[in-house]
Amino acid sequence: MEQEAVHIGQLIQQELYRQGRSIVWFAEQLCCSRSNVYKVFSKPGINTLLLLKISSILHYNFFQYYSDSWDEEKM
Repeated sequence: MEQEAVHIGQLIQQELYRQGRSIVWFAEQLCCSRSNVYKVFSKPGINTLLLLKISSILHYNFFQYYSDSWDEEKM
């Protein structure tokens, strides 16, 4: 069974907005520019170290999307 691809950038953006956080706040936490934050949002994939940092900042386990997708593919 073919699974729909995870677009992690969109999921990060959705969680950031769900928490009511601003792009400026998020950029400050990541020590990057706002334009780099928008680049993260636009990418379907992400470096695992960056994803770990983002997960820590937002107190949200973004890795679950990959493990859930992998578990479903095995079934």
